[in-house]
Amino acid sequence: MFAAYAARIDRDHPLNGLELGERPAPEVRPGWTTVRVKAASLNHHDLWSLRGVGLPEGNLPMILGCDAAGLDPDGNEVVVHAVIGGGDHGTEPRSILTEHYQGTFAEQVTVPVGNVLPKPPQLTFEQAACLPTAWLTAYRMLFTNAGVRPGDSVLVQGAGGGVATAAIVLGSAAGLRMYATSRDEAKRARAVELGALEAYEPGARLPHRVDAVIETVGAATWSHSIKCLRRGGTLVISGATSGDRPAHAELTRIFFLELRVVGSTMGSRDELEDLLAFCAVKGVRPVIEEVLPLERAREGFERMAAGELFGKVVLTP
Repeated sequence: MFAAYAARIDRDHPLNGLELGERPAPEVRPGWTTVRVKAASLNHHDLWSLRGVGLPEGNLPMILGCDAAGLDPDGNEVVVHAVIGGGDHGTEPRSILTEHYQGTFAEQVTVPVGNVLPKPPQLTFEQAACLPTAWLTAYRMLFTNAGVRPGDSVLVQGAGGGVATAAIVLGSAAGLRMYATSRDEAKRARAVELGALEAYEPGARLPHRVDAVIETVGAATWSHSIKCLRRGGTLVISGATSGDRPAHAELTRIFFLELRVVGSTMGSRDELEDLLAFCAVKGVRPVIEEVLPLERAREGFERMAAGELFGKVVLTP
């Protein structure tokens, strides 16, 4: 079957390891099922995999892609949950597709039966394929780990990224007062269109301190994120695209203002089920930048690596 896969690891030039071509179809395994992929979406996780983060060289070649929507063997429309093991289902160690198990950028993907959820009919395959990684991560950050309620205020750093975009849309739909930052004027304007009350340049002073910050940028925005929180506020972090070693950790401010710093990774099967229902009932739809045939996957990777996206790139086998 045709697939986009990591053939080698290159930490400095990750796209050098990306190959497009034929790979073996997935083997049948007890307790697992095969989904015929109709749509799959790109995540920064795929770029990190090409750098060898979470993907040992001994596991190459590895089909990339965490997210997918498609058809199960009975023809039912389904969405794939990308987290394997870890207590949600089965006893296997927790991992994400593309770390130990072949991913979704292919005509077929095999996952445990418990990793397959019904796709709401209100969502297209392309829309549903955007949800299991970036949107699920944002959902868990906001509604499980930030502890915010309707009317609370939230700052999202780095508008334009998949998780950040999802957080703005989900938070606005849930009655939160959302603010955002971006270096790009067009992305700031788009964030307001999607529901942010205001969007600012990185480091700008907000009109008031917020209840929570959604942080995926890391070192470049860390100090600003801490300074924007009210006493007792919560910073939830799920990524560090600008690096994980901020020059100023702001430890004094953290303990003096009794701030909470919470790490967050992906989300559970139950949370994905809730997210799918939330999108279906509230009319929330993922922001899709572009839909490309799988044969043009390299173009999507290049745009993501260059930071040109606002929303998701979806690949269709």
